[in-house]
Amino acid sequence: MTFTPHAFARTDRSRFGQWWWTTDHLLLGSTAILIGLGVMLSFAASPAAAARIGYHDPFHFAVRQCVYAAGGAAILLTISTLSAQGIRRTAFVVYVLSILVMMALPLLGHAAKGAQRWLEIGGFSLQPSEFLKPALMILVSWMFSEGQKGQGVPGVSIAFGLYLLSVVLLLIQPDVGQTVLITVAFGVAFFMAGVPIRWILGLGAVASTGMVIIYLTFQHVAARFHKFLNPEGTDTHQVDKAAEAIRHGGFFGRGPGEGVMKRHVPDLHTDFIYSVAAEEYGLIFSLCLIGLFGFLVVRGLYKSMKLADPFEQVAAAGLFVLVGEQAFINVAVNLNLIPTKGMTLPFISYGGSSMLAMGLTLGMALALTRRRPGAYASSEGPAPAGASLM
Repeated sequence: MTFTPHAFARTDRSRFGQWWWTTDHLLLGSTAILIGLGVMLSFAASPAAAARIGYHDPFHFAVRQCVYAAGGAAILLTISTLSAQGIRRTAFVVYVLSILVMMALPLLGHAAKGAQRWLEIGGFSLQPSEFLKPALMILVSWMFSEGQKGQGVPGVSIAFGLYLLSVVLLLIQPDVGQTVLITVAFGVAFFMAGVPIRWILGLGAVASTGMVIIYLTFQHVAARFHKFLNPEGTDTHQVDKAAEAIRHGGFFGRGPGEGVMKRHVPDLHTDFIYSVAAEEYGLIFSLCLIGLFGFLVVRGLYKSMKLADPFEQVAAAGLFVLVGEQAFINVAVNLNLIPTKGMTLPFISYGGSSMLAMGLTLGMALALTRRRPGAYASSEGPAPAGASLM
């Protein structure tokens, strides 16, 4: 391809040209930075993680993370070119496949850490619940919008059915963290769909009751709450070492590759990658990382609220809420603000399923927030010529 001075002009009607000029560059840029930071931090965490597990190659995890990052970026870019209809169709296929795999997990799944959440495929551990989240968000938003049209479609009932099926399969694994995550996101979508406030209060009451039942049913959940509320006399090694790593980082960190405490932090390359970042790059870097997630979510919600179509508005906002929720939970666990939960930091933590699913999530969000004719109020400016062809 030969690039000319007009190759990226606003009148460029090529598929890439239309995608480039209709995609929010700030959202795209902040996502790209997060992916780059994830690769950088994987090189910091990989040697200690590899030594701890027994791999001879110190950069085993870093190399794999580079592959996952490339895959996640490819999914993100591909999905972000789709129309709203294409997003709905993709979400339907992903949801059905995720549900089918989750149903098969009790028989074919790989058990680890007291849960059966993964399917081993040629050395790759697939966690279907990661892909379920964005697909569910799209489908329930679609059903809420269809129900509001008053054309006889029981959208709200279908949305609750999709949500409850997901929750049941998650609790069978069990995966309480993901259950809480999709419940909050579902509640946000429910609220944004404009349902009566009494329904919102009812959903809150049901969710609160559900949490009490989960607390009484799942012993490991109760144990984590007790450990968090009464740390004296219990094993808090993981959280203590993470907190120590964060303290040792100071304002500016020990320097790239100079972290010491990461050798003693379990799951340092996954759930506790934030503590590695804090030790080697310091408090300022850590705050910038949090700020980057904050910017991505706030900017995404701002763009979502200006969308004209109810489905696109609710779905895009729900996707950005999912990302923000997950980042908040991971950082809060690292700072010992909430009970421990195995939740990855989006685009930063090591993990193939997490990276690929986040590419899917942000790809869908970018696609829905692209500027198309009639998508936004006139204050957003006109879409480039030919944008309606996408």
